[in-house]
Amino acid sequence: MADINVRPMTGADAGPVLAIYQAGLDAGNASFEVTAPTWAAFDTTRLAAHRFVAVDSAGTVLGWIAVSPTSTRAVYAGVVEHSVYVDPTAQGQGIARLLLDTLIASTEAAGIWTIQSGIFPENVASLRLHERAGFRVVGVRERVGRHHDRWRDVVLLERRSPTVT
Repeated sequence: MADINVRPMTGADAGPVLAIYQAGLDAGNASFEVTAPTWAAFDTTRLAAHRFVAVDSAGTVLGWIAVSPTSTRAVYAGVVEHSVYVDPTAQGQGIARLLLDTLIASTEAAGIWTIQSGIFPENVASLRLHERAGFRVVGVRERVGRHHDRWRDVVLLERRSPTVT
């Protein structure tokens, strides 16, 4: 991991970010979505201050993490939902944890007190990653949506900041 760095995501990262996103969607356990959005849609729905990419020494994007606000209501200004995706060829190297740790530091510095995520129960690696990073299971939303012609459950997780009060 010594040759992997995390930096802010820019528009120049659009191609690899969306390709990694699509690869995760194609694997079948990342999201109800089946097609990655356009860069314009991605860019307008994620908070610019909390979007990061992991890159190797050659500058190749290996993974990304980003947050979206959960609501426009002022009372929820400190609550975001995140997504983290790693290129399939780079999985198992600690990249997702590096990205998640960077996101946690970034959001806490900005006064965000809760990060939440919905994960398919079959995505055991992601559930373990989040548990190790201090997320807790809030509950399971049973049969919340259809994905590839079958009902899917979603495990709702959240991480409450111990420093932002």
